[in-house]
Amino acid sequence: MGITLEQAQAAVQAAHQKALQMGVKMNIAVVDAGANLTAFARMDDAWLGSLDISIKKAKTARFFDMPTGEIGKLSQPGGSLYHIEHSNGGLITFPGGIPITDGSGRVIGAIGVSGSTVEDDHAVAEAGVAAVQGQ
Repeated sequence: MGITLEQAQAAVQAAHQKALQMGVKMNIAVVDAGANLTAFARMDDAWLGSLDISIKKAKTARFFDMPTGEIGKLSQPGGSLYHIEHSNGGLITFPGGIPITDGSGRVIGAIGVSGSTVEDDHAVAEAGVAAVQGQ
């Protein structure tokens, strides 16, 4: 079974709380195992352009079951995945998207966060993942 609505909402809530603690305004998206949007939040005054990026980060992390920052390392010129960002209707290959796994390590969904630096995006996404994996 994929991520439940309750788990997806818990991930969004935990990520939102982390963003508040950090003083950043984020768009937070969670997709299920089929890469379908399950939960989303746009913090007040978060960048409109980051809305789509957060969803694409979540989908990218689920499509390849790895953090988007890792895909970015592989997609540099000369890398084995060079130009992969042009596939699947557009992918995001910088940090902020992370797969979410269940207790047995099976991927049940993914979270994508956008609205600040990629380091901040990744930290906020990690908080969302931790909320689900802690259940």
